[in-house]
Amino acid sequence: MKIVILGGVAAGAKAAAKTRRLLPDAIIDLYTDDTHISYSACGLPYYIQGNFQDYRTLLVRSPEEFEAQGVKIHLQCRAIKLLPDCKQVLIQDLRENRAFLVDYEQLVIATGARPVIPPINNVKLKNVFTLRHIEDGIAIREKALNSKHATIIGSGYIGLELLEAFIELGLKVTLVEFAPHIIPIFDDDISKIIQEQLLSICDNRFEILSSELVTEFFSNENGEVTGVKTGTGREFNTDMVVICAGVKPNIEFAREAGVAIGETGAIKVNKHMRTNFPDIFACGDCAEKTMIINDSKTWIPLGSTANKEGRVAAINLSGGDEAFNGVLGSAVVRCLSLTMSMTGFTEKKAKAEGFQPVSVTVTKNDKVGYMPDVNNITLKLIADRTTGLLLGGQAVGCGDADKRINTLTGALLGRLTVAEFTKNDITYAPPFSPTIDPLLNAAQLLREKIKKE
Repeated sequence: MKIVILGGVAAGAKAAAKTRRLLPDAIIDLYTDDTHISYSACGLPYYIQGNFQDYRTLLVRSPEEFEAQGVKIHLQCRAIKLLPDCKQVLIQDLRENRAFLVDYEQLVIATGARPVIPPINNVKLKNVFTLRHIEDGIAIREKALNSKHATIIGSGYIGLELLEAFIELGLKVTLVEFAPHIIPIFDDDISKIIQEQLLSICDNRFEILSSELVTEFFSNENGEVTGVKTGTGREFNTDMVVICAGVKPNIEFAREAGVAIGETGAIKVNKHMRTNFPDIFACGDCAEKTMIINDSKTWIPLGSTANKEGRVAAINLSGGDEAFNGVLGSAVVRCLSLTMSMTGFTEKKAKAEGFQPVSVTVTKNDKVGYMPDVNNITLKLIADRTTGLLLGGQAVGCGDADKRINTLTGALLGRLTVAEFTKNDITYAPPFSPTIDPLLNAAQLLREKIKKE
């Protein structure tokens, strides 16, 4: 069998490795427009910060290691046209500027996503960056080490991780966010808490400009960015800019070939990661997801999900029967001493999905108050008023916020009600939790609130 895989960071590399184990005699070719394969893109902000000095620490597996296992790796080769009726892909070699056709029997599309570039005047100036590839991380770190001020556009996960990185490198930072509060994927009340807590520890090292839109960059005679202008007319100087305004799936060549695109704008797949063509699979950031809570369609690009989907695609193209049932949107990010984590639906998203959400928010110690490393966490828990079904949760604080969200994910996966969840037997010891964990405390309050309504 001849198998062609397009893309090689997370999903594609995982699909290649798993397929090789399942089909030792198959011919496997992987094409990626990247200069590296199988690396941790999520670790790039921590390389920029200086947590480790050698970017090669991020590399999971080299092309040579794949080649030794019989997987042929083609770097800097981009798929530009798909011919499903002929079972061929037109590949462009970016180094030699030539194109050639590749035959396949089974095809895996794992082309990922690319940064969204807002319509900003002079956006192509030098020292205006996005962060997606190894080379981006190297260039940003090099410039940051020789700068005094950095501007970050967008306050999602990457934006906040870069905020921490630049501050740790001694830069002054301006963070510009179009929404009224930073990290707008959270509910507004939690986003407001996050913004307030970050500003309380900023020590004049950074400023947040919310409800602001960057409209123009200024430059010097060398074409290097020197300043920023916003929609309200505000202007300030900067040495570098990183655009973190989100990403969108790389699906254009697939759509042109008739591969079905889902309602989210990503490639439509079933639970086996199959597209509308039985011999074409899609996985990772280019593929649409299913939200486990209500089986609605969503698109949440995360490296952890990409790895799972790559594995499922490999099993099924190898003749197996493995299902990927969906995602909960579970995520965590750290900025300075603050941890922010979430899973499931936010209250605003639950309402948009047709639920009648009800919520409680509590602020508690993350462990017994007499412990020396005790910290506060704020936890928001959301359920459906009619059924009592748990819908999601968000947590923020300098304490162990993420482990509460990790506990909640199991409840969402099991489709538990709030009443059922209050019976959970969560561990306790003074260094780890109060006698009644904040998560159970929130669940008990939410249960009583639902009863009263």
